Amino acid sequence: MRRLLAVTVAAVAAAGLLAGCGEDKNWTKNCDTTANLVFECTAENRPQVSDISGELLDGGSYRVADDRGKVVVVNFWGSWCAPCRAEADDLEKTYQATKAKEVVFIGVNNRDDRDSAINFERGRVTYPSMFDPDAKLAIQFDPTQASTPGTLILDRQGRIAVAIRRATTLAELQPLVERVAAEALPTAPPATQKRTEGGA
Repeated sequence: MRRLLAVTVAAVAAAGLLAGCGEDKNWTKNCDTTANLVFECTAENRPQVSDISGELLDGGSYRVADDRGKVVVVNFWGSWCAPCRAEADDLEKTYQATKAKEVVFIGVNNRDDRDSAINFERGRVTYPSMFDPDAKLAIQFDPTQASTPGTLILDRQGRIAVAIRRATTLAELQPLVERVAAEALPTAPPATQKRTEGGA
């Protein structure tokens, strides 16, 4: 009952944020639904993620902006979540298969206690997770994010390129990550040289 209440509170908080920011914050309406609860966005429709930072489960901290220029895969999970357990192996396999392409994975553990979360991670995944007991970080990543599990793929500019609103698999996730990783960063326009006085 307490967990249901926590989920409900998080959903209401997300809805409140959405209403406060205006309907345009529901960015998924401008994106393609390529599979059940999978949203893929073209570059011009990708929302920018703010500079989010938080505490890691095993100590230390993580800041999203430190990985700008890389593809960041963000997975929302809880030790109490059966689908999260089911997808953990596939997340780890995708991480191992793509990390050489400048792809990083970060988990966001929400509505959980630290010991249970650490025990869940042990032997399942090798990438770090942020500790988010009040589900506040999840809403900072995406005001429309109210599902656990869920996964976001951020492009190299820190924008949401893909959102998966349910558990995922290796067969589904790896091609999506590789597609975003293959995108080229926009090139800066060439600098114009100032003409020196008396020069040609």
